[in-house]
Amino acid sequence: MRSRKAFAFALLPLFLGGCVSSAEIAGYSDPRAGFSAVRAKTASVAGKETVWIRSRAEAEAVAARVRSMIDKKSINADTAVQVALLNNRGLQAAYAELGISAADVWQETMLVNPRLAVGVSALGAPNRTFDATIAANIVALATQRRRVDIAASRFRAAQFRAAAETLRVASATRRAWIDAVSAWERVAYLNKAQTAADAASELAQKLGESGAMPKGEQAREHAFYAELAGQAAKARLEARLAKEELTRQMGVWGQDLDYFVPDALPALPRAIRSNATIEADALRNRVDLQMAKADLQALAKSYGLTEATRYLTDLEVTGGVEVEREERKNLSSGVAEAAFEIPIFDSGKARLRKAELEYMRSANVLAQKAVNIRSEARSAEERYRSRYRIARHYRDSVLPLRTTVEEQALLTYNGMITNTFELLADVRAKLDATLLSLGAKRDFWQADVDRATAIHGGGSEVETASSQAPDGASGD
Repeated sequence: MRSRKAFAFALLPLFLGGCVSSAEIAGYSDPRAGFSAVRAKTASVAGKETVWIRSRAEAEAVAARVRSMIDKKSINADTAVQVALLNNRGLQAAYAELGISAADVWQETMLVNPRLAVGVSALGAPNRTFDATIAANIVALATQRRRVDIAASRFRAAQFRAAAETLRVASATRRAWIDAVSAWERVAYLNKAQTAADAASELAQKLGESGAMPKGEQAREHAFYAELAGQAAKARLEARLAKEELTRQMGVWGQDLDYFVPDALPALPRAIRSNATIEADALRNRVDLQMAKADLQALAKSYGLTEATRYLTDLEVTGGVEVEREERKNLSSGVAEAAFEIPIFDSGKARLRKAELEYMRSANVLAQKAVNIRSEARSAEERYRSRYRIARHYRDSVLPLRTTVEEQALLTYNGMITNTFELLADVRAKLDATLLSLGAKRDFWQADVDRATAIHGGGSEVETASSQAPDGASGD
């Protein structure tokens, strides 16, 4: 009996060795575990606040705040981004994924529930037999620390994933605001041009009635007005759709739809600064790269766990006590047994090789991602500088020349030197140049968003190096 007791006490370190500190458990059991890091990253990059809504009261407070920011107001890009970070439901779903990941770590910190079996036999008084068996999985206890570390690595990856999704929503909202404002700026210019064309068309009709203008020239004036009307109608449709895209990004509906955007984008800056260290900045700050590193770390730890349990796949200890009562004596004895799977046929080599290849695949994906990020950063910097030069060229060179040509054509037309066809050609050229200039300005501000995205992350897709451990290597 002493030897059995000694065996039972020898198993005690296996139970205690897998224990996790209460402070660590409290960190993962927090209802908003990991969100502070996401909020801090968002504030440092986007300069805005994001919230994780967990109750009806919080949802109502956010809704009231959003309404006060946009109701019957013309909103700028910063306001649109702030509303999206407060109100976008897809973002709340991403934060829920973060909570699920924290719950997975919390689950791993808990000890494996023992199995209790109680049997009662009565062969006739006064002889009765009671026996209880408690079984605990030694593998689960011995590897708990590793499983917690693996889950914690995945949790860190989930934090980066939530941060990347937050930055993606912020940048997508800013792009949507730029597109919407640019579209309405285009509408405003076409409306102005259409007003002038309408007046010219009416004048041509009156001159035609008096016989001062041939029918051919009248037709040219009317055709120009009709074409311009079609262009303006198309531009208004595109502007409404662009605003609707902004509405989707901000996550507003119902009463909150009564907001406006400006009719013109901000003017080009006087000068821009090149970023000679953009590659290094991107490698240091990109959240998707940090997320991929955390995924790879989790995979590496899963690989270590696979190797550790290669030959001990199903080890279980059973400890129990049997108490036999008789009429005049009370005898007790302890019993303990260990059972494990003997790998006669399956040595685990195939599973181990699969884990190694899974790791190498993910490591190479991560390396390629770093190469791509460098290229993306260089491209974003080149696009930013080139878009600025193009926009300035249209603003400072093309438009002034086209304006001069149009003014001179109008003077000569009034002096009966230039015919209607030549005047309309110059007006159309001025119209096209202005629309190209507006597009170039929009492209520059979009390139400005793209450059920030290339440095910090938050592109159109959130990718992972490996979000899953190899089969059989999770330690579950």
